[in-house]
Amino acid sequence: MNRIGLKRFVYLAFLICLTENISAQSFLKTSGQDIVDSNGKKVYLQGVGLGNWMLPEGYMWKFGKLGDRPRRIEKIIADYIGPEKAEKFWKMYRKNFITEADIKRIAELRFNSVRPALNSRLFITEGENKQFVDEGFSLLDDLIKWCKKYHLYVIIDMHGAPGGQSGQNIDDSRANKAELFSEPKNQDLLVKLWVEIARRYKDEPTVAAYDLLNEPLPGGNGSAKLYSHLLVPLYQRLINAIREVDPNHMFTVEGYNAANNWSLFDKPLDKNIFYQFHYYCWDRYDYLHMPDPVKFMKKREELNTPIWVGETGEKNNAIYFATTQFFEKNNIGWSFWPWKKMDTQNTPYSVKPPKGWENVTTYSRTGEKAAVDNPEDIFNELLENIKLENSVFYPDVVNAMLRQIPLKIEAENYGHDGFLKSYFVKDTATLSSYYRKTEPVKVDVMENDLHQKAPGQFILLNASEWTAYHFKSLEDKKFKVSMRIKAVQQPSKLTILINGSTQRVTVSNPDWTEINLKSQSFKKGLNEMKVEVNDGSVKIDWFNIY
Repeated sequence: MNRIGLKRFVYLAFLICLTENISAQSFLKTSGQDIVDSNGKKVYLQGVGLGNWMLPEGYMWKFGKLGDRPRRIEKIIADYIGPEKAEKFWKMYRKNFITEADIKRIAELRFNSVRPALNSRLFITEGENKQFVDEGFSLLDDLIKWCKKYHLYVIIDMHGAPGGQSGQNIDDSRANKAELFSEPKNQDLLVKLWVEIARRYKDEPTVAAYDLLNEPLPGGNGSAKLYSHLLVPLYQRLINAIREVDPNHMFTVEGYNAANNWSLFDKPLDKNIFYQFHYYCWDRYDYLHMPDPVKFMKKREELNTPIWVGETGEKNNAIYFATTQFFEKNNIGWSFWPWKKMDTQNTPYSVKPPKGWENVTTYSRTGEKAAVDNPEDIFNELLENIKLENSVFYPDVVNAMLRQIPLKIEAENYGHDGFLKSYFVKDTATLSSYYRKTEPVKVDVMENDLHQKAPGQFILLNASEWTAYHFKSLEDKKFKVSMRIKAVQQPSKLTILINGSTQRVTVSNPDWTEINLKSQSFKKGLNEMKVEVNDGSVKIDWFNIY
């Protein structure tokens, strides 16, 4: 290459890099049922919720009802170490819980967005003379700066509005009442706060959207019945006020009753808006209820806007794999809740409890304060434990929700493309009794697990029936493959096809057994595995690719 050619090459490379950087940090907007960047390229938001940071929740601390929300958690800490040391504790807690290291790690794991849960008390005072609070904005400034550096988008979530939008622990309400709606002055305060947030970040494309209210007006405490008619007018008031200072950012709004009652939404409230629901499979661990998302997909057609799952999680890997697979297939972005919490195995990161923590949790449940020699030591250790480098990482959780190997795939998590694409069974009239109850692949519960909270499950396939699975690999690489299976009819014969490569398997054992297959080559990107029964009948529990 000559000198002129080299210069041109370097210049073009620079332009490409510049264009990619601009694209990664461009304002997002809605286009029909998609979210797109400034170049019109579709952006699929998959991220994590930064709960327990600016708005701590008691269950993430293993606390009881006396420590179920921020103001009650704050009282517990102050009761142990006094108000002055407690104030210092909280400053350091918020500094340590989410840092640049967390944001860098979130990006490394291939998420592209975060949803920070805000408590309004960190941004504006509750007293008579309302003043903005520097700490909350400083924390948000740092977060946005880090996300800009690592090319993540930020969806700002008003998790705890002035007065409380739900009257539950999740909004830090004073008296279990939705005083945002019962006292108009709190709505005025919310407008003031959102306008200030919009004024500060109106020119920042790293901010993807404003999530105006988290889970307003639950049905269980009567709030929805009393105030649901006020929700859409409040949304419209907020949108109108924000638009006076910020023409750029998207809005996302949630229905009442845990975000999921959309009956009040009959038209888009703004030209740059998407609607949000939350999906947790609360009914049972063995019940993946897809009609819930389907009803929101129907509403998407009516409104012609994108839809998004602002919270999903709090279950197990089987649920994570299945739900994100369904969401991605149906163009529904999602945010996993939460990034980390204490002493758990179902989030990407887990915080280790400090020594003596059981005394604090007992106090939160009973109100009886156990004698502790050096309570300050407990909370100082907590401040260290919450740092990312001191937390426990669970790669299986991340791999399940992103469906990437190494990966354990539960057999019931075949694809969501439907009959003759993701599965074939002879009897399509009889639907499954468990898990995916709207489909005919027979899913059953392990005989010994019928009364367990999280029962093991398997599928039953007969001759000529099959299921297909799709998952990703981050590189071209060989992995080992095994499966847990038992023969209903002995012997039974199967064909396993992985990216076109065929293996024949004979299963003769009537008891559950793990069979090791030959190592397989997987390609970077999307991979397919198909399991077909050629003769006999089998029960399949899971596949492990490692």
